[in-house]
Amino acid sequence: MTQVMAHRGASRVEVENTTMAFRRAREMGAQAVELDVRRCASGELVVNHDAKLPDARAIIATIKLDLPSYIPTLAQALDACDPMWVNIEIKNDSNEPDFDPTEQTARDVVELLKNRGSPRCYLISSFRRETIDTVRALWPELKTAWLVVGIDPQDLETVAEKLAAQGHHALHPWVNTLTQQLIEVFHSHGLQINTWTCDDPVRISELIDWGVDGICTNVPDIALAVIAGK
Repeated sequence: MTQVMAHRGASRVEVENTTMAFRRAREMGAQAVELDVRRCASGELVVNHDAKLPDARAIIATIKLDLPSYIPTLAQALDACDPMWVNIEIKNDSNEPDFDPTEQTARDVVELLKNRGSPRCYLISSFRRETIDTVRALWPELKTAWLVVGIDPQDLETVAEKLAAQGHHALHPWVNTLTQQLIEVFHSHGLQINTWTCDDPVRISELIDWGVDGICTNVPDIALAVIAGK
């Protein structure tokens, strides 16, 4: 059955990527939460989508004590998400101020999760392939997914075969480029498809019919209602 992943929590009704948004998603019945993780200047893993704050300060250049109080640490966010499983997107974009080719954030995330116990409740995703490859090397039992905007239809088999051979768990394509063919090809290689970000009930219904494994949405309550109506 298709699972509902609350995008940055229940972000339509609460401030995104906050413990309140995660708790609200849990109250709505979402099976999972998607959140974004970065490192701040004092070394903590914190949850925020953008590399910079509204006042233009870079998170990587700001210590935790000087960050807005609504920005949780990753540990605080995971506590708020329990017992839902969590898709942790590691932000490591070469165009952003916190880009780190050494993948220190990935290493820190794996260390934190190992200290929390079983890897079953977590899925690590990133647009940067090297990031999820690093996670796989550090903890093969931890599920990983590659975030993409889209894939050329001619490359579907090649990409799916390589992703599966490297031990990754899923592909996370943008909903506007997702096709039934893509789902079928990746499923044939044992990979799951979780798409982002869909809030339209009609499109959600179509994706469920196509057999998508997960839908990342700002409106988990609406997505759950669509599933219940099937």
